[in-house]
Amino acid sequence: MKYEKIVLVGGNGYLGGVLAKYFSVITSEVVIISRKSAPNDKNIKTIVWDGKSEGDWENALNGAELVVNLCGKNVNCRYNAKNKAEIISSRVVPTKLLGNAIQKSNNPPKLWINITSATIYRYAEDYPQDEIMGEIGAGFSIEVCKIWEETFYNFTTPNTRKIALRMGIVLGKEDGVFPRLLNLVKLGMGGKQGDGQQYVSWIHEHDVALSVDYLMNHTELAGNINCTSPEPVKNAVLMKEIRTVYKMPFGLPAPTWLLKIGAIMIGTETELILKSRWVMPTVLTNSGFKFKYGNLREAIKAILN
Repeated sequence: MKYEKIVLVGGNGYLGGVLAKYFSVITSEVVIISRKSAPNDKNIKTIVWDGKSEGDWENALNGAELVVNLCGKNVNCRYNAKNKAEIISSRVVPTKLLGNAIQKSNNPPKLWINITSATIYRYAEDYPQDEIMGEIGAGFSIEVCKIWEETFYNFTTPNTRKIALRMGIVLGKEDGVFPRLLNLVKLGMGGKQGDGQQYVSWIHEHDVALSVDYLMNHTELAGNINCTSPEPVKNAVLMKEIRTVYKMPFGLPAPTWLLKIGAIMIGTETELILKSRWVMPTVLTNSGFKFKYGNLREAIKAILN
């Protein structure tokens, strides 16, 4: 085994499952801290917490090589006052709990990764945004990211390296965005969304796991790091590539006015589809990280196969 113990906080969701599956092969013990109980699976065990209180779950952090915080209410909802408050608190409160637990630990984790979001950057169609020269945007989603990262960095952890991993749109077979886009393609509705010129900064799920593994072994890296493919594409290209690999010859587009109506009907926000996220992983690529699925078509083929 390569590692002794890693801890995934809020790890019962899609991305937590991706990381648990990957690290279970190379780690003696994978601990998931979750609101929901689950049976132990070989070397993966679940500890229940409420996400709001101190408790015995803190003992799991001791001696861990890695703690990944994946907590946060799904942003796929309407941004009313209640949902806004829950989106913020579901990120800030667990981050504070983890920070306090790590600070008082006698054997703290070597690395603490907070999974944040690449949506922190401004709407960009003019040039890409990265960790060095990127410009922070404005609006509710960006404010969430700013509060989230400020909470994370407010903790002084001299024995624990910290990384805010700004995640792009994760593409995978089992869950997340890709199955929904594929369903549109299957129904003949997989055309561009809006004008199709908005950039999509994506990453294959396996490259997420590979990048986390890479960051564990590159102790010189810390702070804000973008976790996105080095080849972002426009929405129209994304949909065309899915159609091409799936061998669907056509796809009806969804104009902005229709998306706005649909968003209200299904209880979501058009920002999730229409914001142009043109983000580059400069820190990862400059440090030598190699993406296995950096090309979109190859990533889609890998998912569908």
